[in-house]
Amino acid sequence: MSETAGGRTASASPFVEIARDDWAALAPGTAHPLAETELVQLRGLGETLDLQEVQDVYVPLSRLLNLYVGGTRDLHRSTSAFLGERARSTPFVIGVAGSVAVGKSTIARLLRELLARWEDTPRVELVTTDGFLHPNAELERRGIMQRKGFPESYDRRSLLRFVSRIKSGAEEVRAPFYSHLSYDIVPDAEVVVRRPDVLIVEGLNVLQAAGPSGGMALSDLFDFSIYVDARTSDIAHWYEERFLSLQRGAFANPASYFHRYAGLDEQEARDRARSIWHSINEPNLIENILPTRSRAKLVLRKGHGHNVDSVLLRKL
Repeated sequence: MSETAGGRTASASPFVEIARDDWAALAPGTAHPLAETELVQLRGLGETLDLQEVQDVYVPLSRLLNLYVGGTRDLHRSTSAFLGERARSTPFVIGVAGSVAVGKSTIARLLRELLARWEDTPRVELVTTDGFLHPNAELERRGIMQRKGFPESYDRRSLLRFVSRIKSGAEEVRAPFYSHLSYDIVPDAEVVVRRPDVLIVEGLNVLQAAGPSGGMALSDLFDFSIYVDARTSDIAHWYEERFLSLQRGAFANPASYFHRYAGLDEQEARDRARSIWHSINEPNLIENILPTRSRAKLVLRKGHGHNVDSVLLRKL
C-alpha cells in the first residue's frame, strides 16, 4: 500500500490519485489567465466547465505540462552536449484520449489556450484525429461506415507519418481537414502545422498500442498523455443530451449530414441517440478506448456532473 496525496492509501498501482481540492492546492500562486467570454467559446455542448474548475484543475495541469516541457528541453540540451551535437529541440507532443461525449475536445482546446500563455510555449497547435478518418466513400466501400470511429476507420499510417514528421522537427506538415457538418473529409482542404512548441493530438484511439505485427504506435511519439475518464452510464447520458442539443441546432442546417434527424420529436430523438450509443459508441469505448486508459500518464476522472473529481498521475 502506498500513501497518496491528502493522506489516503491506495493499492499497488502505477498511479497516485489526487482529490480535486488537493490538486488545486498544487499551484496556488498561478494566475487565472482566462475570461468568462473566452471560456464560453471553448466549452462544448452540455458541459458545465466554469472558471472555478479551470482554476482548480486545468491551471495546475498546464503548470505541470509546462514543467514537463522544460524538463524535456533540459534533457535534450544535456543529451546533445553528451553526443557533441547541436540539434534543435523538437515539439513536445501531448495526446488526449477518451470516449465520445466525455469532454476531451473541450479539454484539448482549453489546454491549447492555457499552454500558449506560458512564456516558453507561445506556439501551441491542436490537431484532432478526425482528419485521418477514411473518407465516407472509402468507409462505404469497405463496408465499415457503421464502425466510424473504430480503429480500422482511420488511416493510421498517414496519422503516424504526420506526427512523426512534426516530432522530427519538420518546418511545415499538412493534414486533411474534417468537417463535422458534412461528417466527411473535405477535398482540397488542409490543416497546416508549422513547428509548434507544443502539439496536442486529440482523438478516441490515440493511446492504442501497436498492432500484433509490431512497429511503432502513435502513442510512442507522445511526451505526455491524458485520458479523460468517467462512468460509462454518465457518458451515455451526456451523449444523449448532446445529441438532443445538436438535433435542435446544427442538425437543422440542410447541409448537415444528420439533417434527417432534425424533424424528430424529443422521444424519437432520445431513442435514436440511445440506439447509436449502444450500437456504435459504447462498443467502441469498451473494446478499444477504455483499455488504453492505463497507458496514459495522467487520468482526469469526471463525476456525474461532468466536472473533474480527481486526478490520477502516473508515478515517476
